[in-house]
Amino acid sequence: LKSNPSNNEEKEAQTQLTKSDELQRLHSQALSAYQQEDYVAAISLLDEILAVCVWDAELRELRAECYIKEGEPSKAISDLKAAAKLKNDNTEAFYKISRIYYQLGDHELSLSEVRECLKLDQDHKQCFSLYKQVKKLNKQIESAEEFIREGRFEDAISKYDAVMKTEREVPIYATRAKERICHCLSKNQQATEAIKVCSEVLQLEPTNVNALKDRAEAYLLEDLYEE
Repeated sequence: LKSNPSNNEEKEAQTQLTKSDELQRLHSQALSAYQQEDYVAAISLLDEILAVCVWDAELRELRAECYIKEGEPSKAISDLKAAAKLKNDNTEAFYKISRIYYQLGDHELSLSEVRECLKLDQDHKQCFSLYKQVKKLNKQIESAEEFIREGRFEDAISKYDAVMKTEREVPIYATRAKERICHCLSKNQQATEAIKVCSEVLQLEPTNVNALKDRAEAYLLEDLYEE
């Protein structure tokens, strides 16, 4: 404006300056809310800022952290994916996306994202450690599913037992492994064992359709038609 003063532009500049001050204030409030662990308030404030500052990677990462704390992983992934594109060599975003997918039980997408991190920095300790874990688990699950396709149910059960030993911290993998063991036992006509394992799965997930079908097949083998 100093180089080329005009009334119209001065008005516009004053409006932008006022808006800028307002966004700074909202930013301070958002950080304060985050530090006080009021993540819902922080998200609401960050929504307002990001409606204007669409390309701010740091703000998206902060909102992703709030979403993680609030148990909304899919929204966190969306923000982190944007942050990974907006900031060069954003290994941290890829690592976090991979971790979230892993916690959700999506080992294949987790592996894909952690590889992106290692493409940027092959010496990244956290990414390399996660990569080794996910790769091992992924290989075991793929191998088990191959055995099921070949009708080698005992081998598949053995592999899924190994899956449960590989990942003890994230419960969804044990549940998925038991669901597949239940399927193998039912297909292998080991009815009593199948009913036991399928029932364990259904205690955790009462509406698990696969476990219900496999337990039904096992009940048929035992002539338990009512069940």
